Amino acid sequence: MINSLLNPLKALVGAINGLLWGDLIVLNIGEVQIGLSILVVVLIPAGIYFTVRTRFLPFRMFPEMIKVVLEPKKSNDKDSISGLQALLIATASRVGMGNLAGVVAAISFGGAGAIFWMWVVAMVGSASAFVEATLAQLYKEHDPLYGGYRGGPAYFMERMRLITVSDDKDFYPNVYGDVKYVSADGKKKYARGARFRLLGVLFALSGLLCWGGISQVVANSVTQSFTNAFGIPAIYTTVVLVALSALILFKKGGTVEVLDKIVPVMGVLYIGVTLFILVKNIGYVPEMFAEIFGQAFGFRQAVAGGFGAILMNGVKRGLFSNEAGSGSAPCAAAAADVDHPVKQGLIQALGVFIDTLLICSCSAFIMLLAPKEVINGLQGMDLLQAAMNYHIGNAGVIFIAIILFLFSFSTFLGIMFYARCNVAYVFGDTMKAQKGYQIFALAMLFAGGLAQYTFVWELGDLGVGLMTVFNMMAIIPLSNQAIHALKDYELNWKNREK
Repeated sequence: MINSLLNPLKALVGAINGLLWGDLIVLNIGEVQIGLSILVVVLIPAGIYFTVRTRFLPFRMFPEMIKVVLEPKKSNDKDSISGLQALLIATASRVGMGNLAGVVAAISFGGAGAIFWMWVVAMVGSASAFVEATLAQLYKEHDPLYGGYRGGPAYFMERMRLITVSDDKDFYPNVYGDVKYVSADGKKKYARGARFRLLGVLFALSGLLCWGGISQVVANSVTQSFTNAFGIPAIYTTVVLVALSALILFKKGGTVEVLDKIVPVMGVLYIGVTLFILVKNIGYVPEMFAEIFGQAFGFRQAVAGGFGAILMNGVKRGLFSNEAGSGSAPCAAAAADVDHPVKQGLIQALGVFIDTLLICSCSAFIMLLAPKEVINGLQGMDLLQAAMNYHIGNAGVIFIAIILFLFSFSTFLGIMFYARCNVAYVFGDTMKAQKGYQIFALAMLFAGGLAQYTFVWELGDLGVGLMTVFNMMAIIPLSNQAIHALKDYELNWKNREK
C-alpha cells in the first residue's frame, strides 16, 4: 500500500532531479562532448555576469575581504552575531561531505583536472555569494524569537516588487494617491506591482526539505566512518550524535557558541595535516600540479570526450560544494550585525574561497599524492582513508574519521541555523514551529545514522536544486541594489574609514 503511494512520488522526484541535475543541453565540440544541466546553465552565466558587474570583485577586493572579516559587530546586542560568526556558520554548512567524498568523486570520475575547474567555479561563484549576501543584509529584519536579526532569500522575495516607472509626461490627477513613490524632483513616479510571497514560501519549503535530507546524509556518513575506523556499531554513534545535537539545538545561542569553536579548529587541523603531507611529498608536488593543469584542458585525456567529463565533474562538484547562488548562506549573512551591507557580502564571498580553494584542495592533494595502486578500485571515504593510511599510517584513518565527524556535525548545526528564519517565514513566529522542525531534523538524523534511505537523499537533491532556481529568480533582477551598495561602499564608506 505504502509502496504504491510512494512509487509515483519517487518517479516525480526522479524526473525533476533529472531536469535540474541532468544534461539539459549537450554540446558536441569536435570529439569533446559537454553536458550542461539547468543549474549549470543558470549559475555559471549568472556568476560571470555578477563578476563583470562588480568589476571583478573576487580579485580586486580580496584584501578588503580579509580586513572586514576581523571587524567586531557594530552593536553591543548580546543576541546578534558578528560578521565573522556569520561566516563560521556558513562555512560550517559549506564544509561537509562535499569537501571530502565529493572531491574524491569529482577526481575519480573526472580526473585530476576536475579540481582546477572547481577552483574556477569558486572564483566565479564568489561574486554570486557577494550579491545574495548583500541583498540579505539590505532586507534583514529584527528576529522576535531569538533576538538579533534574520533574513535571507525568502525575506527579500517577500519585499520584491515589479517596479514600474513613468516620467513627467504621464498625467496623474492625484499623483500622490495613484503612485507609491515620487522622486524628489517630482519627475519620476514609481508604482509597485504584485508581491512575491509565494516565491518566498517555495524557497523556504525547498530549503527545509533539503536540510532534512542533508541531516540523513550527515548521520550516515559519520556512522560509516566510525564503523570503519573504530569498529563502533552504528546505533551507538547515532545515539551520541543525536544527543549532542539536541543539547546544542535546545540551548538558546548554543549553535553559534559551538560553531565558533568547532569550525576554526577543524579547518586548521585539516589544512595543517595537508601541509605536512605536501612537505613530506615535496618532490612529487610539481608533478601533481602538472597533472592537474594538464588534464584540466584535456591535453592528456585518455579517451575521446575525456575533457568534457573533467570539465563538468569539476563544475558540478564545485557548485554543490561552495553553495554560491543556492540561497542558503544568506540565511546566516542576514543575521550579521555589520555597519554596511557590503561588508557581509565581502565576507561571504571569502567563504567560497575558504571552502573550495582551501578545504577542497586539501582533499584533492591528499588523494593525488597517493600512489595509484593504493587507491585503485576504491571510492568515496574508503579511497580517502586509504590515501591517508598511506601518508601517515593508521593514524590517518582515525584522523579522517574524526574530521568527517567534525565536518558533518558542524554542517548539521549550520543548516539548523539556516532553518530558523525559514520555519518562521512559513509557519509564523512561534517556538512550537521551531521546536517541531528541530525534532523532525533530529529524527532524520537518527534514521540516517542507522540506514541509507536513497529516496530521502534524492529529496535533499531536489530541495537544493529548487532553492537555487528560486533564489536566482530573485537575485538576478535585484542585483542592481547590491551593485549600488557596492558603489556606495567604495565611494563613501571606505574613504570615511581611512
